[in-house]
Amino acid sequence: MSQPLVSILIPSHNAERWLAETLASALAQTWLRKEVIVVDDGSTDGSLALARSYEQRGVRVITQPKRGASAARNHAFRESCGDFIQFLDADDLLSPDKIERQMAELAGRPAGMVASCAWGRFTVDPAQAEFVDGTVDRDFKPVDFLVLCGEGFHMMHPSAWLTPRAVAVRAGPWDELLTLNDDGEYFCRVLLASAGAAFTPIARSYYRSALPGSLSRRRDERSRRSQFRSIELIEKHLRAAEDTPRTRRALAGYYQRFLYDFFPFPADLMRAAESRVRALGGSPLPPPMGPKTATLARLMGWKAAWRLKHWLYR
Repeated sequence: MSQPLVSILIPSHNAERWLAETLASALAQTWLRKEVIVVDDGSTDGSLALARSYEQRGVRVITQPKRGASAARNHAFRESCGDFIQFLDADDLLSPDKIERQMAELAGRPAGMVASCAWGRFTVDPAQAEFVDGTVDRDFKPVDFLVLCGEGFHMMHPSAWLTPRAVAVRAGPWDELLTLNDDGEYFCRVLLASAGAAFTPIARSYYRSALPGSLSRRRDERSRRSQFRSIELIEKHLRAAEDTPRTRRALAGYYQRFLYDFFPFPADLMRAAESRVRALGGSPLPPPMGPKTATLARLMGWKAAWRLKHWLYR
């Protein structure tokens, strides 16, 4: 019996600086039966030419007018044939045995589980990646993982997951109207469509962050509204699965974290988030801050401290 096929799906927009390293990471996977698909999302740099230079090594390259990362992922998924799906952003990396170890883990688990792994943040050198959130390094029931993320500043970045195709089909496509936190909303649905998450020891994924202009660092109004909308959708999905005091408290945490991330702008979303926190019963999530901001917050409260910082950095 042949190995299952794993599809590695890479959305790319103006990623020339990092794409070669990402493609090398995908091609270096020790899981032999794989396909690598790049969807170039209207790049204006050399990304497309670079991707096409890998076609002789088996990479399939598809182009589309610029429609966003979620649309590129959906396009790649429609074109893929894999029994398992590995989403990989064009600047992220996988350890060479990441997929092989996750496939071995899932082989011994009930059908319908997704696989996770440890992940670290880096900017230039993956050897210097910081693996700082060990809280997510364990098995989870679907709702339990989503509750944990609402109770604290926890997450799993997209490339850490490996998803059976059947689970991805049940979850539905990426929401192409979202720009920021589209991955949080999507993998909320994936988890709830799964039988749980199986943590895979030793497998690693590497999340390139702190890059100027990256989607995760955007703070424009459209991005903020996307983030808020993604939380509204997560609330809808999670409460449909379990509407209990613990899920409502966790959802209040999602909205509270939104306030901490973006306060004080735009004012209508701040009011809406505060309203949802109250309606869901409140959140004990403390504001994240360094020593200087903490001193200010003790003197004037966190909102006044945030307003002062916003004014200073405008």
